[in-house]
Amino acid sequence: MTPPVRRFLILGLDGGTFDLLDPLMEAGDLPFLTSMVNRGVRAPLTSVYPAKTIPAWYSLATGRDPGELGIYGFTEPTATPGESKLVSTFRPAEAMWDRLSRQGVKVGVVNFPLLSGYPLHGFVVPGMFSEQTVTYPRELRAEIEGTIGAPYPHELPVYRERDRAGWLDRATRNVVQRGQSAAALAGHHRPDFLFALFRETDRVEHQFWPEMSRPVDQIPNDLREFWRSVDAACRQVDAAFRAAGGPAVTLVVSDHGHGEIRSDFLTNRWLTNEGYLVLREGADVSGRNLIARMILWSQRLGLGRLLAKPVANVLESGRAERISNLLSGAASFEQMAERIDWKRTVAFSYPVPEGIYLNLRNPELTPDRRTAVVAEIRRRLEAYPDARIEVLEPKEIYHGHAFGRAPELLIRVDEMRTEPRMDFSYPEPLIRDRPEFFYGCGTHRMNGILIGAGDGVRPGPDDGPLSLLDVAPTVLEGMGVAAPPGLSGQSFGRRLGLAA
Repeated sequence: MTPPVRRFLILGLDGGTFDLLDPLMEAGDLPFLTSMVNRGVRAPLTSVYPAKTIPAWYSLATGRDPGELGIYGFTEPTATPGESKLVSTFRPAEAMWDRLSRQGVKVGVVNFPLLSGYPLHGFVVPGMFSEQTVTYPRELRAEIEGTIGAPYPHELPVYRERDRAGWLDRATRNVVQRGQSAAALAGHHRPDFLFALFRETDRVEHQFWPEMSRPVDQIPNDLREFWRSVDAACRQVDAAFRAAGGPAVTLVVSDHGHGEIRSDFLTNRWLTNEGYLVLREGADVSGRNLIARMILWSQRLGLGRLLAKPVANVLESGRAERISNLLSGAASFEQMAERIDWKRTVAFSYPVPEGIYLNLRNPELTPDRRTAVVAEIRRRLEAYPDARIEVLEPKEIYHGHAFGRAPELLIRVDEMRTEPRMDFSYPEPLIRDRPEFFYGCGTHRMNGILIGAGDGVRPGPDDGPLSLLDVAPTVLEGMGVAAPPGLSGQSFGRRLGLAA
């Protein structure tokens, strides 16, 4: 094949947002990213909805939205109501690197969410789902571990408040080793396209958002050091990739943004209160939720915040589930599923938290009744007095129509400042000041990032948002490979200065 017009490196910062990065760049903590902004372009990169890791990264990789891919979260419903499974395929459409590979371009993929590596012209190091990473080629894992002198870093474990220092140290070490791995692969295999993802950024934001959103001089040093490590790892991969020579462009992208979260909307509790989800007689846990009300009351008085860390440490012990059930009743949807009267239930929220599904096993849900129920639920949610709830039908927000496993409706609450949840932890649907020891403190937003710099990129100001669906066609065009017809996204190569 004729060499590509230019080489492309994509560095993924899961959950990256300028709300966090801008202050750190101004403080001098991120010299590499700052240099990219100064000599290139930057713009918000609007995510897809739901702005979740799997649908967002796959939409970016393919240029196709969730409605075309049929992926709306990590899991999808099965034929049995209240049950789910990991999505049946993580390759429902051709990724940009698949198309490049078929055109003879050597490609590399590091840490993209995949169940395992697969054959292409280059290499794949899957991420996120397996501690026994099956790379392609298989011997690549031994090569990586020989380079870094340690096992290839896995996904971070569940955060434990009592092990803050150790957990954050591991997150930082993972970033360093992932950067070393991607840089070594770039130097040894010399791909013309390389994608390398740092997942740790999202995990750290979920746990420490209030600390990171302070003025920079008040951010704890261990968190600033984490971000310095991210910046250094990006610089290392970029230098190794560019060392192979030839015109090259680097894009730093994220799948979604991030922000603080302090409110929850318990969709299944709302559906229960409105009569759409019916529990079997004697199965409700309202009586036990007296303690849950007491917890919320203590939060308002500030007592809950004083007790948050000690309670978190207790709940992390071996007695966690028993104590949690005592405090707030059966919590998860999985725990409550067997208590649901599925013959009478009309609608429920599971397994996508932003989604509402119809119970098609209800014999009274005729096609006409389904249409009426969807319209009725939508009307009631939009009229909910205590929060601003946007109700979206898949056909309204997606180009494609792969809706076989899609929710009937999607909800977005208070512009994503309130998080939809599927559990039954509290007696009322809306928790404005949720207990800190049950959930993290950061969650996703639509405002991701794009920073681009390199050969041919024309420096310029922020001209407004792009869509992550635009990344794949831009890369293909920039490398001189035709994009497949019918993509949802469109190239922004002209805006970068890469196209006439």
